[in-house]
Amino acid sequence: MTPRSSVPFLVVVSGPSGVGKTTLIDRLLATDSLTRRCVTATTRAPRNGENEGEHYFFVSRDRFEAMKAGELVEWAEVHGESYGVPRAYLDKQRAAGFDVVLNIDIQGGDRVKQVFPDALMVFILPPTFDALEARLRGRGDLPAEDFAVRLANARTELAAASRYEYLVVNDDLDRAARELGAIVVAERARRVRKVDGFAGRTDR
Repeated sequence: MTPRSSVPFLVVVSGPSGVGKTTLIDRLLATDSLTRRCVTATTRAPRNGENEGEHYFFVSRDRFEAMKAGELVEWAEVHGESYGVPRAYLDKQRAAGFDVVLNIDIQGGDRVKQVFPDALMVFILPPTFDALEARLRGRGDLPAEDFAVRLANARTELAAASRYEYLVVNDDLDRAARELGAIVVAERARRVRKVDGFAGRTDR
């Protein structure tokens, strides 16, 4: 791992469904050795190829409910299953020197920012709403009612983009990936993120 002189932080990445968040995060993780993906807890069963602690922490419903008492930073229910961000995982990765990247909706992003005020907030935008609609329609795997819900949710999410510190327009995947990576690298250079011994030095 590349040595670092900055305090590890969380990178919250939000944006509407179909905007390319997962692909951009994959690019960041593949090119930046100081980042790690957030592993969430879930009540759903593992799918083929999914490993405990690598893709998710698979827990029972009873265990998940108990974790809400203080072990989860935020949680939500999606399609009848619960998902949440374990604080212990975030603390462990940061203690090991990694910035943790969270692919999360705007409500979850708000909650993370409340708990971790130093979290870096990045919102991924489509080039236009029509382009986003075309991208969702092009998937061809969404029932009409689900498609309508996703479009409505996208309008709500796009309206919340102003709450984020950085906006990345995903009109070109390579350019957007470079921009996201540059944002993370630049954040590490901010004075407030420097570890003791670096922030106040004047002998350089």
